[in-house]
Amino acid sequence: MTVLIPAWVNGALTPVEKLEVHQRGLRHKAVSIFVMRNNETLIQRRALEKYHTPGLWANACCTHPYWDEPAPATAKRRLKEELGIVGLHLHHRNRVEYRADVGNGLIEHELVDIYVAEAVALTDIVPDPSEVMDTAWVDLGDLARQTRESPGRFTPWLRIYLDEHMNSIFTSAS
Repeated sequence: MTVLIPAWVNGALTPVEKLEVHQRGLRHKAVSIFVMRNNETLIQRRALEKYHTPGLWANACCTHPYWDEPAPATAKRRLKEELGIVGLHLHHRNRVEYRADVGNGLIEHELVDIYVAEAVALTDIVPDPSEVMDTAWVDLGDLARQTRESPGRFTPWLRIYLDEHMNSIFTSAS
């Protein structure tokens, strides 16, 4: 199935095939979700079949919206598809842009809407094995330290979020 995602081509938002977006390093829309349980965050280890960053640890869920799909709908859809998680209330925390080499000649140049969901009572996580090979709950401070000490174990975007945007993502506005 061809997946078309919103990307900027010659200054205009255009539907472009997902792999082509990464091959050309086009700026495109994305969504990232952090699922929190008090001070712990849910991380996932990407399946080995993924076309980039296989086997690396990432935040709970990251994805691209379909053409004309709103970011909140994308976040809810992918939480269900990747992790079997439904019913969480998502809080939009930030929009960040980054560019990172993700290996094999592929570039992520994303404008990302970042959401945080509190999941204190969450017990059922049912990962799709074609997307996720493992999950873990990790103390947020420990995770930030681990991404600095062993960066090769983590996706570039997770390292960027924790190194450059941690306060704006994890500090709620009062």
